[in-house]
Parts: sequence; C-alpha cells; structure tokens
Amino acid sequence: MLTTLLSFAFVIGVLVFVHELGHFLAARRVGVRVLAFSVGFGPRLLGFTRGGTEYKIAAIPLGGFVKMAGETAEDQRSGAPDEFLSKSKWQRFQVLIAGPAMNIALAVVVLWGVLLQGADLPAYRDMPPVVGAIEADAPARTAGVQVGDRILRVDDRAVETWDDFLITIAGKARREVTLLVDRGGQQMRLGVVPAAEGKYEIGEIGVLPNTHPHIRSVIAGEPADKAGLKAEDVILAINGETVSFARQISALINKQRGGEIAIRFARNGQEQEVRLTPIKRAEKTWAIGIGISDQLTHVDPGVFEALTMSVAQNWEATGLIFRTLGGLFTGETSPRQLMGPVGIASLSGESAQAGIIPLLGLLASISLNLGLLNLMPIPVLDGGHILILLLEGIARRDFSMRMKERMLFAGLVLLMLLMVTVIYNDLTRIRWVENLMFWR
Repeated sequence: MLTTLLSFAFVIGVLVFVHELGHFLAARRVGVRVLAFSVGFGPRLLGFTRGGTEYKIAAIPLGGFVKMAGETAEDQRSGAPDEFLSKSKWQRFQVLIAGPAMNIALAVVVLWGVLLQGADLPAYRDMPPVVGAIEADAPARTAGVQVGDRILRVDDRAVETWDDFLITIAGKARREVTLLVDRGGQQMRLGVVPAAEGKYEIGEIGVLPNTHPHIRSVIAGEPADKAGLKAEDVILAINGETVSFARQISALINKQRGGEIAIRFARNGQEQEVRLTPIKRAEKTWAIGIGISDQLTHVDPGVFEALTMSVAQNWEATGLIFRTLGGLFTGETSPRQLMGPVGIASLSGESAQAGIIPLLGLLASISLNLGLLNLMPIPVLDGGHILILLLEGIARRDFSMRMKERMLFAGLVLLMLLMVTVIYNDLTRIRWVENLMFWR
C-alpha cells in the first residue's frame, strides 16, 4: 500500500510539475506576471514567495495551476502590459500550449532514457501476425481463423506486425470486427467479436504467435529433472495444447490438478516428448521445477537510435490514443478502458514493484496521454482555450463574456461526465467495492 501511494505521488507530482512549468516558463518569456505556481489544489502545505510569485505544494495532489495576472475577464484588470489578456493572441497561444507540449516532450525524453538502458523485448512483437496457435474456446476459433493464417487487416486498418495487431484489437472488446486474412495465397474476410480480458477489458481473440518459451533452469530432483528436461529445451506443447508464452505453462500444469502431463519439446531442433507428474506447491498449485523464459530479442540502442525509437513509439502511441478517443464517440471503444486516479495509482504501485525502469515507462505513457488529452478542444482544458482563441481570430473579434461562460460551462459538464466515468471504472476494479454494487 505504501509503495502504491509513494509511486502514485511521484508519477502525479512529476506530471503536474512539468505541465505547469511549461505554462510558467512560457508566461514569463512573453512577459506575463505570474501570481502563483501550485502543485496540487486546496490548502497550502509548503511554499514561499519570491519575485511576486507564490510557489506552493497544496494538499490535494490531483492537479495544479499557474495563476497569471489578468488571466480572465473576471479578474481585476488594470490594462497593464504584463497581464495575460493584454497580450496578443499569438502570445496567449504560446502560454496555453506550453503545458501540453512539456508533457509530450517529457514522454519522449523519459522513454529515450528507458531505451538507453537496453531491454529484452518479446521477439514476436516485430514479426508479421501469422497465427501460430489458437487458444481453446477463443473467439478466433469460433470465427474460423486457422493456424497459419496471416492477418492483413482489422476492419480498415492494416497490421504489419503483432504489435500493430494487438494494439488495434485491444480497443475493440465486444465489438464485431472484420479480419482480412491470407490463407495459402487466398484472401478472405472473417467476422469476430473480441472478448474483454482483465480488469481493463482489453480486446482479445485468442490467437498466438509462432513462438515458444525455453527452459532457463531445471531444479535438481524435481519432476522436470527426473524426466530428463534440460536448460535451453524449447517447450512446444503441454497435453497437446500449443505453448507460445511462458505464462501459459503454469495454467496448463494446474489445469490437470496434479495429474500426469505430456510435454512436447525441442532440443537442438529435434522434437521429443516426456510424461511427468507435477508436485504440489500450495493449495491448488502444482509445479514441475523449471525456470521458464519467453523468446526474447535484446535491444541495446545508441543515443541517437534510442531517441529515434522514442519518437517513433510515442508517435504510434499518439495514433492509438486518438483512435481510442474517436472510438468512444463511434461506440468502437468501451468506456471501461478509461482509467482514473485510482487506476493510475494501482498501475504505479505494480510498476514500482517491478523496478524503476517499468515505473519510468509508465510515467512516459501517462505523460503522453495527459499532454494529448489537454489538447482536446474542450473548454476548460488548454485545448478548449486554444479553440476559443482560434475562433476569435477567425471572427476577428473577442467573444462576449456570456458566450465564453456558456462554452466553459459546457466543457465543464463534459469533463465532469468523463471524470465520473473513469472513477466509476476504477471503483469497479476493486473487488470489495464491486461486491457492494448490487446492480452489476
């Protein structure tokens, strides 16, 4: 619990500070007087005043703000040149866009640093999406997908790699999609409805790549050792079910509840099979005494290569974010995939337990999301204020206060509906809270 709270405070604190720092620096650069720079809302916990600006950390760590002189029409204004509304539309645009831009830049820089550390990535991610196996009772099996099919498109989107396919299908849970597949040189279309997997309801159709995990180590005297399995043996199947990932092995072993299992494996390119009986580790848990690892590719980029990879990955993620947002309006994306503060806290805790690199990876991902979401043309958000500036520029006149208030109120209502949705989603992912929801 403490790890979750500390990691959440770290992630949110960094994101808010960087966002508001962007507004602050841009305001100072164009000569706007800044009255307050706050990380958090509510009562002040820590702070000081310097150069006419109050710098503080407030009690509610779910946002922050930069208060500028003459920022809104309601503020007392003297018409001084250092007031926000005394600046030109171009200067105000620079101040407004600086916050989201800093979050996007942070995502690129942090991911750049993560990539410079090197990583072992799943080998299948950059492979063409050729079906190597289909899980039992999977939607793909019902739809008629077969082993060896090369998935070409999901609806109107081409998929070149497994990464492309998994990212595309993830946002389509419980929505019928059309797969275009190549089967022996013949193209065909198959309709399938992805299942919603996990607490975030990720779309999944149950197809697996043509990869197999290998044994990393064998414990002496355990069932695997007695059966003759060795390190570097490649696990192909258990009880006739193809194994593509290490995570499948435990489930397939426990499925037999201690009964004998048949393991088909490859050693030096030669397929073999052994039969063995797992031993009980705990209640309803059996094991055979092996360490297992997925088929991995080591990535160790140089400085410029890592930067290029970071920009490319953030660009791909940007496309995914916009498709997800668009899917919310068209009905293709389930609102259940939206995540709020509780969900971010949970992910922060899980990432922190895995190490600083996974936590920084999460920080980069959320920073990109925050930057892009703030650019949405919704009044109240930075993008909404930018939209009003743009419309005023096109109209060549400033809108009346009444019109601006109506626009801001509409944006506030939409934002509150979004917040209610994400908080509701977060609460339904907490088991004991969900049990109290009698209507679910």
